[in-house]
Amino acid sequence: MRALALPDAPVIVDLGSGTGAALAALVETCGGIGVGIDVSAAAALHAARRHADLTWVVANADRRLPLLDGSVDLVVSLHARRNPTECARVLTRHGRLILALPAADDLGALRAQVLGADSGRDRTEAAIAAHAPWFTLAARHRVQDTRRLSRDEAVAMVEATYRGGRASRLASIDALVDMEVTLASDVLVLTPGADAPA
Repeated sequence: MRALALPDAPVIVDLGSGTGAALAALVETCGGIGVGIDVSAAAALHAARRHADLTWVVANADRRLPLLDGSVDLVVSLHARRNPTECARVLTRHGRLILALPAADDLGALRAQVLGADSGRDRTEAAIAAHAPWFTLAARHRVQDTRRLSRDEAVAMVEATYRGGRASRLASIDALVDMEVTLASDVLVLTPGADAPA
């Protein structure tokens, strides 16, 4: 986090904050003020109960962010929604935007079992292009971990995705067994460009 050159007490915003664990870890590492934004009231309530010292907001990150212009030092979106224009608006001139996107091989073994194919798609170039009018790519990293999942954990992982609700996949889901799964993300660090709002 030192490489991000954040100020001493940064304002950190997590879009799609979910349980709040990622934001809490960031604030513990960097200090400062943490604001989690999620469209789910249940997720925000869960996060507030676990991390009462942070701020939790129920809002749709696809729309206008409920934040002042130039008031945020770091925005993160971890496998969540992205709103380039709003991120550019709320970030300070020296702020940073970190995007974590599912890598092409993320959950490949699980996809192969449920969907019959393990090939995903690379999302990084499209994300870079979508942010290019307001941001410059500063760094690109890959984060990967391989874990052994029990059958129940594998089922829970499928149910946590949009694929879990498809009736056509129920037989494949029922047939899941213990398996080794790779979790992989492409991480982009973006800085406000010359055309970003002042």
